[in-house]
Amino acid sequence: MYLPTSRSFKTIFTPLTSPITFRNIKPTINPIKNTSINPSNNAFYNPSINPSRLLSVAATAPQSHPSLTFPNVGKDITTLPPRVRFAPSPTGSLHVGGARTALYNWLIAEGHRMDGGKGASFVVRVEDTDVERSTKESEISVLSDLKWLGLNYDEGPDSTTSFGPYRQSERSDLYKSVADMLLRDGNAYKCWCTKEELEAEKEAQIAAGISPRYGGKWRDADPAEVSKMEESGAPYTVRFKVPPGSRVVIDDMVRGTISWDADSTVGDFILLRSTGVPVYNFCVAVDDALMGITTVVRAEEHLTNTLRQGLVLDALKAPRPRYAHCSLILGEDNQKLSKRHGATSCGQFKDDGYLPDAMVNYLALLGWNDGTDKEVFTREELVEGFNMERVNPSGAVFDMDKLNWVNSQHLKSMSVDDVAVLVKDQLLMEGITREDAKGTDSEERIATAATCLAKQMMATTKDAAHNARDVLEYKLPNTFDELEGEKRDLVSAGNFYMVASSILSAYDKGAMPRPNEANLMEAFVEQTDNKLITEDNDTGGGAYAYPQAWKAFMKQLAQELGLKGKNLFHPARLAITGEFSGQDVTKQMTLVALASEFGSAIDLQKTNVVPLEVRMELLRGFLETVPEEFRVPKKKEEKEEPKAGDVSTEASGKGKSGKNEVEGGKGGDDGGAKYEGPPFSALDIRVGLVKKVWKHEESEKLFCEEVDVGEDEPRMIASGLQGFVNEEDFEGRKVLVVCNLKERKLAGFPSHGMVLCASNEEHDVVKFVDVPVGAEVGERVFGGGMEGEQGGKEEGLREDCTVPQDGQVRDRTVLREACHDKGWTGN
Repeated sequence: MYLPTSRSFKTIFTPLTSPITFRNIKPTINPIKNTSINPSNNAFYNPSINPSRLLSVAATAPQSHPSLTFPNVGKDITTLPPRVRFAPSPTGSLHVGGARTALYNWLIAEGHRMDGGKGASFVVRVEDTDVERSTKESEISVLSDLKWLGLNYDEGPDSTTSFGPYRQSERSDLYKSVADMLLRDGNAYKCWCTKEELEAEKEAQIAAGISPRYGGKWRDADPAEVSKMEESGAPYTVRFKVPPGSRVVIDDMVRGTISWDADSTVGDFILLRSTGVPVYNFCVAVDDALMGITTVVRAEEHLTNTLRQGLVLDALKAPRPRYAHCSLILGEDNQKLSKRHGATSCGQFKDDGYLPDAMVNYLALLGWNDGTDKEVFTREELVEGFNMERVNPSGAVFDMDKLNWVNSQHLKSMSVDDVAVLVKDQLLMEGITREDAKGTDSEERIATAATCLAKQMMATTKDAAHNARDVLEYKLPNTFDELEGEKRDLVSAGNFYMVASSILSAYDKGAMPRPNEANLMEAFVEQTDNKLITEDNDTGGGAYAYPQAWKAFMKQLAQELGLKGKNLFHPARLAITGEFSGQDVTKQMTLVALASEFGSAIDLQKTNVVPLEVRMELLRGFLETVPEEFRVPKKKEEKEEPKAGDVSTEASGKGKSGKNEVEGGKGGDDGGAKYEGPPFSALDIRVGLVKKVWKHEESEKLFCEEVDVGEDEPRMIASGLQGFVNEEDFEGRKVLVVCNLKERKLAGFPSHGMVLCASNEEHDVVKFVDVPVGAEVGERVFGGGMEGEQGGKEEGLREDCTVPQDGQVRDRTVLREACHDKGWTGN
């Protein structure tokens, strides 16, 4: 919570003699939540003087020059409503590091408002003093990216307030006035050293092993000599006069107490160049003082700038803001994030199909957490939970996989209609739809269909566009000889020729179901409630709609050919779509039909749409190239019978293969119910986190999962758990995973492991094996703490299937007994 002030202040401003005016902000409450205040935060002192006394003097001293007013003079910074600022340099696009800085500042101001406070302000100040590199285009781009992120500012370049203007290039007169004030007060002086003199001095210091710094030739020069140089009109710089023996101390909200020996560190530094152009640190200090900034949150690379800025502020008798220097954002090689690591600008992420709420969510996590394992936040949750106390000073690694996952979670929480609006933009950007088709019914339906097809699997809205392009194309080669990899293996197995020939025959006879031209969207719409369907295994329409007609057709084909499962569905899918895996065939062909309509929104100059009619002719030509030996199914090889003297597979718990086999929930080719692998005493069991779950498109029993087991990439695993658990209960759960298993293809899905579950003898109750309390993702466990997910004995389970609640590791035989002899089921 915010801490209310315990004392009040009254500041009297002398009437202004220049057009510069400033608001008097009344003190209210502490700008930073749950933060203890160290009075030495604003200390500027000589070692021989009590720093707390100097603080008091600096905060309350009358101002020397009434033409310049600093709003926070005489006030306790910690009791004022937060005035935070984001100060980009318009020399490029908004980098994710800058975006995080803007976000943290915005969250502080918004948090104050959410807590009922008034007077908070998020200020955007454009630091464009680098004339050669600053561009108006860059400024527009940065402000546009802030708007896209939803980081709306209270004051900025387009604001007209007493604190403006908000571009440094428009504040030159202010900087000159402040420099003149410092000269009159003896806190600065003119320096006529030439470039050659300074270079010679620097070389001499380096040769002597001394850190280069200005020697102070003109610091205490003879006034007569100064007058002579002024009368000559020779160009000069204005240097700040660093007090002898001075130190600067700050209580950084992220890094704690930091101090500098100012006199020996920087020497007398330049405020105004000989051209009259102010230097960066001088501008920043003056702007923070004149704009009444109370809190500065920025990247750690600005930490060293704090020394010069603090010295200037102290000379102006303006209280310093509270500082927080956040860690740099790093690439996966632990080097500062840059373009060589991939996309780093917010504009690029926007174009790549990321959501602003997801970007804000992920950027907040780069250095901050709320103290829990929660990783997906709404904007409101971030505002409510954010405080600087929980910002970590260690470097944060930008993880694209993590960003993709966070983005996918936000996409899943959105409606199809809302996502389709964004997918529509991606389809246009990718050249799939035409600019002149914007707003047409065809564009709307194509975007909706593309969204429904990809919503469960896409990490970004661009994924939906790329998936749509793949669906519209037909990637079956012209000839058998052009086939490679798994497609070649599938055709060589012999079933493809038979299935594809039957499909062609039905097509020629007009017996193959096709999308309903009168209602092309029926495959995507629930008949009962008219809702759009995103689950891949679900299809819309009534009893006689295209999806149901296709199922009946495939059932008839199965009976005629004597095939089922992957031996039927994979060849059929390859024949129709050009791929043997993917989303529901009827939904894919519906998108193809939508794209093939006369006057569709598709840009046929940039997108290769292959209609069904063309696919069938290409398939016909391909079949002619299939060698004779691959036109009939291969016979299965006879399995070798056990030889005399072999250990009984029944008694040993092993199948004919000699490997452990455990019958699972429902069995069958697509149930994924058999365990084949090392002996149970040698299993590599690790804690995994289920990152993503979806239903297998051709099996009513299988879930497909992405599971993080502490490796570089998540494992793809198929589990026969449909009918036993819900996707919502599965996704995001910690599970135990058997990791040292060979890859198995379950209904065509390559599975790299097995999620451990327990079932009763009838296999009608299946529960996850509990992960030991406190176990981390990737941690190896062995049999300890494996009990039913409710704890203790589950009703209907054998007594010897449960594991004690104390979580103690049992004898090594427990896992074998529990998993094989006593009813554990690998799903």
